[in-house]
Amino acid sequence: MDKKVSRQRRAAKTRVRIGRQEAVRLTVHRTNQHIYAQVIDATGGKVIACASTLEKEVRATHPNGGKKDAAAEVGKRIAEKAKAAGVTQVAFDRAGFSYHGRVKALAEAAREGGLKF
Repeated sequence: MDKKVSRQRRAAKTRVRIGRQEAVRLTVHRTNQHIYAQVIDATGGKVIACASTLEKEVRATHPNGGKKDAAAEVGKRIAEKAKAAGVTQVAFDRAGFSYHGRVKALAEAAREGGLKF
């Protein structure tokens, strides 16, 4: 099995567990150059809020989106947008990525921004 397939298998197991909880989830996707975050409703059919390093405001302060400080900025922005939409409690879906580096920086910044998970 290659790295991508292994990650997708881990992600599928996590999503099944979160689906059983029927919780709103904060999902993260990471590439070498950017990081993306979405808050998805409990049914999995609607994106409530989204943020990424591709946004104009984030790119103005962090031109290189593949760094921890850019991920922390995305975490703050997703927390603000989720709270504006009325969401404070989420389940963290790291999509099979290890909880380390940019994924961890995003999660900690989202917690500091007021999201509980």
